[in-house]
Amino acid sequence: MNPFDDPDGTFLVVVNDQNQHALWPTFAPVPDGWHEAHPAAPRDVCLDHIERTWTDLAPGGPARPADPATG
Repeated sequence: MNPFDDPDGTFLVVVNDQNQHALWPTFAPVPDGWHEAHPAAPRDVCLDHIERTWTDLAPGGPARPADPATG
């Protein structure tokens, strides 16, 4: 079985600097360029968190400062 599909596994939600979210098994180190966005929890809890927080599936670049002319 693929460890990402384990219904009994414990996972993290990780996010990269383009605000892309991923489910990540707790036994594996978080890859470079990603950081933990939700603590270890059952798979369904992590997937629910991803569905609630990752509403724009298009990759976005790193946040840019606001244009002073437009606020």
